[in-house]
Amino acid sequence: MLKARDIMTKDVVTVTADTEITQAAKLLLENHFNGLPVVDDRGKLIGIICQDDLIVQQKRLPLPSLFTFFDGLISLTSYRSLEKEMEKIVATNVAQAMIPDPITVDPDTSLEDIATLMVNNNIHTLPVLDGGRLVGIIGKEDILRTIMPSGSQG
Repeated sequence: MLKARDIMTKDVVTVTADTEITQAAKLLLENHFNGLPVVDDRGKLIGIICQDDLIVQQKRLPLPSLFTFFDGLISLTSYRSLEKEMEKIVATNVAQAMIPDPITVDPDTSLEDIATLMVNNNIHTLPVLDGGRLVGIIGKEDILRTIMPSGSQG
């Protein structure tokens, strides 16, 4: 049975929280990555920045849903939710757009569990941690490669 250690990319490209959004986008595009781990100055994983987190910058600013009740306006959208959305739209660095505390796996996590996590949580990139240390990354392409017959992976 395949495990994370068998399919993960070991040479992980990372960014820091203060990396500019344009630099993160360039790394994602040039390397055909779906996501990049975000690490602190000690190399500890603090988040992940994905293509979706950057694409949101092109999104139209959502207007809060309101309804009238006894001559008052009541918001159907939480202020915090709207605030987070706006923060991502105007982000200039990775810290403002990243997903903090991402879902991770360890090197012994089975391929089936990895695929389940990805599908159930709608994520395309999983950092692999060993004892809290970032040792690899698994993307959706790594999963797809396992479907290919041996020898045709190229």
